[in-house]
This record gives sequence, structure tokens and C-alpha cells, in this order.
Amino acid sequence: MGIHFTKMHGTGNDYVYINAFEEKVEDAAALAVRVSDRHFGVGSDGLILIAPSGTADCRMIMYNADGSEGAMCGNGIRCVAKYAYEHGIVSKPRISIETKSGVRELALTVEDEKVTYVQVNMGRAELRPSKIPVRAEGESFVAQPLTVAGENYSATCVSMGNPHCVIFMSGIDQLDLEKIGPVFEHHALFPDRINTEFVEVLDDHTIRMRVWERGSGETISCGTGTCAAVVASVLNGYCRRGEEIEVQIRGGKLYDTYLENDEVLMRGPAVTVFEGELK
Repeated sequence: MGIHFTKMHGTGNDYVYINAFEEKVEDAAALAVRVSDRHFGVGSDGLILIAPSGTADCRMIMYNADGSEGAMCGNGIRCVAKYAYEHGIVSKPRISIETKSGVRELALTVEDEKVTYVQVNMGRAELRPSKIPVRAEGESFVAQPLTVAGENYSATCVSMGNPHCVIFMSGIDQLDLEKIGPVFEHHALFPDRINTEFVEVLDDHTIRMRVWERGSGETISCGTGTCAAVVASVLNGYCRRGEEIEVQIRGGKLYDTYLENDEVLMRGPAVTVFEGELK
């Protein structure tokens, strides 16, 4: 018998999910590389194990496509919630999930016993450079000059349990992310590498973005990335706290709110694609 898996996505940010309550995975990092390959594997942005937790209803253990362990994924955790509810791990519409970045609280929208939308309290946005981490002094890194590959940018850095650098600009569709993304990711300013969001502001309730994720490259959606982008939009005066902001990404739309207490709510869909067995 092989390992049973489920492929799911949140706005196109797709992972292979394995129920670690029932399945045993020997080398998850190696398996992540294998299943993520879009030509020779299942095809995904990584691997997520849904495991027992001593502090929450269940635990999310995630791996990027290169086998590195991730700390948090906003799209991924919505799919974990959907899987947990629909497979009887939980039976209530409000649940808690343990991640490497702490326990997250989630509210499920259930229609005909199927979870359609999930709102996640993504926790507090961390702005202190030492905690993101960014090699910089001060209490925050907001609208700071950053030179990458000879180009000057205004950067705002935020941690949503993982590090993000947000760049506001126009013409994001013309960006050569395959070229510029890795240079941001491995910039000396970021000791743990960085996820980078390139954001275009449409109005005070709507933004568009593309994202380069460390370890995975450009993805069509990144939940923590949309949260970081909304936080940065508020800090730079483009949007307002306490109001839901529509974030348009290549995989669809997410709806995020930066609260007065510095917590961020993220609301979006979770979809099952197919199930299978790994030989």
C-alpha cells in the first residue's frame, strides 16, 4: 500500500496534503521534492502534513517545493481546515491549528457539509527588523530605500510568521520575476532569505500583487504575502486599518483586514482537486 494523499488549493496555491493521523511519512523533505515536481510528480508548491497536536485541534507541517520546511502558509492552512472538517478530524465550524509560527484560529463557512470559505486569524504583524528578520536598526522597516541588482526600491518589511518584503510599484505585469525574484530572496539584508511582494494599488480598498516565494519561486498566490501586502499598504497610507481589502492575485482574490490590535484576518476559498496514492 502506498501513501494516500489529497491535492488541494487556495486561490491556486496548491499543495499535496497527507493525513498524518493515518499515514506514516519517513522523509517528508525528500517526499516534498518528489511530489512537487510538475512533470514527474503530482505537481504542487509543496507538501503539507496534517498531524496531531498537543495544543490545538491539529497541526500543520509544511514543506516547500525544494524540501525546506516552511513556517506558515495562509492558503495552506485554509485547506488544512477544510480537510480536517470534511474528514472528521474536527466537527465544529471554529477550530485551531498549530503551525511552526504558533496556533491560528479559523472560522469555517460550511454549505451542505462542505467547507467553501475559511477566515483565518493570521496573528499579529511583526514589524521589528530583528524579529522579521532584516539586518537593520530601528523599530520598523517601512518605506526604506533598498538597492537590488542596481535598481532602487522603497521597501516595507513585515513578518506574518515568515518574512516578507513589500515593494509598491506600477506595471507589475511587466516584471521579469524569474530574474529579479532570486536577487531579492538572497539579498544580504535578509539572513533567512525573503518572500517578496510586488504590489500595485488600485484604490483604498483594492490592490494587485505578484509574489516571489523563497524556496518555491513565483506562485500565483501566497496567503501570508497578501496579509503582508495589506499591512504594508496601511503603513504606507494607501489603505485603512480595520477595513477589508481585496487583494487580487494571479490565482484569484483574498480579503484581508489589518486590525487595530495589529492582528490580520484573511478570508478566502479552499478547494479539493483530487485524491490519489503515492507508490
